[in-house]
Amino acid sequence: MNKKERLYITDFIDDPAMTYPSYYLLSRSMHGNEMLRATLEAIHQIEFSFYHTPANSDDIFHLLQSGGFPIFKENYAVGYFGGRVMYLEPYGWKSMPMTKEAFEMGNWLVF
Repeated sequence: MNKKERLYITDFIDDPAMTYPSYYLLSRSMHGNEMLRATLEAIHQIEFSFYHTPANSDDIFHLLQSGGFPIFKENYAVGYFGGRVMYLEPYGWKSMPMTKEAFEMGNWLVF
């Protein structure tokens, strides 16, 4: 069984600009993923200087396939697991609905 652990934002950010959610429930492998932590740090510090709006969806999928985490609506880390696009909520990864918003490049940030 894949045990989940809480990753508290204050464990790796001293003074987060955005405090909700205060933690994420993640698998052990995701708990230690430095790329995910960097993405969550950008979200919770509201610091996107290393990110840009993608030119097209290829930029998003390239980042997903390389194990990176694009940001959706400056709020959600997005990952690609088991052939599905998922976004991170406090209690874990959820399937991302492919609504019209998901296809608007202005809603995404990639590095």
